[in-house]
Amino acid sequence: MTSTTIKHSAADIVFEQLSDQIMSLEILPGQKLSEAEIAAKFGISRQPVREAFALLDSMALLEVQPQRATRVRRFSVSKIEEARFARLALEIEICKTACAHWSGIYRPAFQRCLDAQDKAALRSDAPAFHGLDEDFHSLIADAAQLPFATAQLKQYKTQADRICILSLQSCNEISDLISDHKLIYDCLMRNAPNELETHLRTHLSRLTKTVAEVRAAHPEFFEE
Repeated sequence: MTSTTIKHSAADIVFEQLSDQIMSLEILPGQKLSEAEIAAKFGISRQPVREAFALLDSMALLEVQPQRATRVRRFSVSKIEEARFARLALEIEICKTACAHWSGIYRPAFQRCLDAQDKAALRSDAPAFHGLDEDFHSLIADAAQLPFATAQLKQYKTQADRICILSLQSCNEISDLISDHKLIYDCLMRNAPNELETHLRTHLSRLTKTVAEVRAAHPEFFEE
């Protein structure tokens, strides 16, 4: 038996660590990043750091400008709204397809995910819930037999995920999102696509209030 080892380049390693730190808000919006300092931290040359920065810039997580400081991108209300609109259109189709292809074989995975979400809420564990929220929406894509859609959803979610991490400190907000998930799951099991669409619209519309609240509390994290 042979095993395959996936080798990560220095640029991959820098990208993954910085991406995690930016998404978890360990590195805050507007914070400066230095190629030289990060290269020294990892014990590598500046070229792989430059490559990682370029990829993060393409994902709208960094703002890389020649001859100027590189900064973590601040939140853009317009970009978040554009991403929410696109995500809603995509996820409505995914959910309707999942209803049409629904099978009982998906129930255990959904139930485990929802049970874990309840436990995360009891612990007020926002990072754990955030990961489980991603799992829930990925499960819907799996049930729709559209696994490729998970990557597309993640692309749209990136614009808002940092704001969601900030807002999920509220137990009430986590409880509301879990209630939405349970209603969506119930519609999947009952093959009720129109009702599911209504619940999904409610679920994603919560982002508008979240953005407003975070912007009021942390205006320095937003673009003018």
